[in-house]
Amino acid sequence: MTTSGVMTKRQGGAEGALARACRSASLLLLVLALAACSSLPSLADRPQSVAIASEAGTPIHEALVPGLEAHPGLSGFYSLNDGEDAFAARIALIDAAVRTLDVQYYIWHADVTGRLMFDALWRAAERGVRVRLLLDDNNTVGLDPLLAGLEAHPNIEVRLFNPFRQRSLRMFGYVTDFRRLNRRMHNKSITADGAATIVGGRNIGDEYFSASGGVGFVDLDVVAVGPVVADVARSFDAYWSSDSAHLVGRLLPPADAAQRAAAAQLGAVRDEPRASRYLDKIRDGRVMRDLVAKELPFEWAQARLLVDDPAKGLGRARADRQALARLGGLLLEPAQRELVLVSPYFVPGRRGTAALAATARRGVQVRVLTNALESTDVAAVHSGYAKRRHALLRAGIELWELRSDARELRIGPRGAGRGRRTRDAPAAAIADAGAPATGSGGADGVLRGSGLGSSEASLHAKTFAVDGQRIFVGSLNLDPRSALHNTELGILIDSPRWAQRLSRAFERQVPQVAYRVQLDQRGHLEWLEQRADGSARHYHDEPNASAARRLAVTLFGLLPIEGLL
Repeated sequence: MTTSGVMTKRQGGAEGALARACRSASLLLLVLALAACSSLPSLADRPQSVAIASEAGTPIHEALVPGLEAHPGLSGFYSLNDGEDAFAARIALIDAAVRTLDVQYYIWHADVTGRLMFDALWRAAERGVRVRLLLDDNNTVGLDPLLAGLEAHPNIEVRLFNPFRQRSLRMFGYVTDFRRLNRRMHNKSITADGAATIVGGRNIGDEYFSASGGVGFVDLDVVAVGPVVADVARSFDAYWSSDSAHLVGRLLPPADAAQRAAAAQLGAVRDEPRASRYLDKIRDGRVMRDLVAKELPFEWAQARLLVDDPAKGLGRARADRQALARLGGLLLEPAQRELVLVSPYFVPGRRGTAALAATARRGVQVRVLTNALESTDVAAVHSGYAKRRHALLRAGIELWELRSDARELRIGPRGAGRGRRTRDAPAAAIADAGAPATGSGGADGVLRGSGLGSSEASLHAKTFAVDGQRIFVGSLNLDPRSALHNTELGILIDSPRWAQRLSRAFERQVPQVAYRVQLDQRGHLEWLEQRADGSARHYHDEPNASAARRLAVTLFGLLPIEGLL
């Protein structure tokens, strides 16, 4: 071949590559243009509905009357520490409802527990219960056909919070509508007949309910009854009617026959071997036994709901109506002796670090439990915490990081470590931290592992206590995302017993399942692991994390992303 022939071939290849690049760029521009031009459906003429208050005659109300009459003006709380119990309580509430169910979640997976929950809601609607389901749209990929099928039921209405305009091109939505889509609804609650609600840290999915073979979350919810339930119901109404809540019926095409049939046949999941085995286990659980016997040992206390204004979902909420700011005023500022913080995603930032350091300098003992790098599911978030560790430790703040093997440490009935590991033990990481001491709830703490079925643990509970007097349980992490971008919900409970048990957990249980982070004599970080035989092991790098994972955290820490974490 001649030289000119070679040049012609090379030029032709270059021109072809250029043409392909131009076509790809044109396609990308077209997609972005379509995403930018598409608009959300109108909110005009949305169906109006409000929460239905608890009334005499419903099974849930009647079961609660004796306790409510014996504790006028107080709300009752029951801690859901174990994943299986947490799922059982939700199913029990749904099955007991006869009038209304208001359900609000950030994540809802279409796995075993997710489909079982969908089936329970469908069965409730079939017997005439009004079901209002509000989901954040960030994690509904693949659910559109099922949501359309559910929406087709006359007793079910589904709305999506800050939905994506383009259902199949979501990543482009962030390019064209980042300011809105970066704001998510992180709230979690389910309220039945206006009489009882479940609030806390769990989303809906196998990893939250001890049904996953992978990572299982150490999490915490509470069943709440009494006056605080009306506050949760009003909060749901505010989100349901907010400018961020869009009707599924206007976002998606009407359900076809196959989608309607799939929703109607959700009950088939109960016959699947995994689901059947799981249901058999929860039927024998503590919560189900106590519910059947009407013997849930509630902790009765004054309480207040802390919830973000739903206008935060569009960046319109006033600072004084945001949950984290109010919580800081109720926990951080009043603290005189002790502040206990449990947050899986702990990114205090410059201002938060300074505030915690100032609190510690006032003589307040500040203790923090968060995830170790080996147990966190978001390494980027860990980078925001890692860059503040030195400053926090120099201020005298205790830092503890949950180990990924925490699930396999066996904890005795009152939280005493037995010094051996076993596959059949849940991660009773903080086993004596706050469940009522009476009845069958006395053996479990405010925080307990998510139960059997997972090989590794990751902290997901969010709970804080001050001066052994008050304790918070909810969805709120101590990070910029919860403070600035996401909406959150939780309950502050005036319970010295629960708050003191959470405090005692840092003396007895936490050292058995978490690394103590400290500074060595040269001012370098070290991690202390307490072993079952009484010995200790020291690490000088993030324990049990690969070099690549540690490098990723370092690189993330160099990026200006802390405000998004």
